[in-house]
Amino acid sequence: MPWGPILPQSFYARSVLDVAQELVGCLLVRQQSDGALLVGRLVEVEAYLGDGRDPSAHSHRGPTERNKSMFGPPGRLYAYSIYGLHTCVNLVCEPAGMGSAILIRAIEPLMGIDRMRQNRGLDPSRNPYLIAAGPGRLSQAFGFSLEDDGRPMNRRALCIRKSKESDPTLIVARGPRIGISKAVDLPYRFYAQDDPWVSRLRRSKKVRARQRE
Repeated sequence: MPWGPILPQSFYARSVLDVAQELVGCLLVRQQSDGALLVGRLVEVEAYLGDGRDPSAHSHRGPTERNKSMFGPPGRLYAYSIYGLHTCVNLVCEPAGMGSAILIRAIEPLMGIDRMRQNRGLDPSRNPYLIAAGPGRLSQAFGFSLEDDGRPMNRRALCIRKSKESDPTLIVARGPRIGISKAVDLPYRFYAQDDPWVSRLRRSKKVRARQRE
């Protein structure tokens, strides 16, 4: 598979919004403990600011035992659990102490797809878009867990690489983030426009009811 160099730590030590936009189209690479290689193209991410303007960021009220990785060096993972069921992984950005991070929401599976299905417990007959569309599914497909919290993202076995070949059809769009209750209108979600691997918005029951009226 043609891929470019590993993104260095300096790539992440910049504005979280700039990094988020540039991540779309890059490749997430992880080698499993048995040598299996998993690769996916990033198609959707969300930025969370640590400068005090973003109440949806886990870092908004300062460092805690849970979020301390967000305040560490850039280019590392911040992993957390939601509802005690799913792990979500984020990329720490900006200088240490800022508390900015980018949630990885969705990828297009490229290599190791059968292993991703196995990690997800998905039957081969199931829709392939269920593999890694959404942060919980993605983490499960790539075998992420809370043990990955603080792990550096510039190693051969776990990294993000630039794609060696540019995609002339890639259009990076932006809009509101998903599944939050504060600062819902901030356009900090970046995604590949019209890409089928982007996670789908779930409309609320109230919205669906109004549309039926």
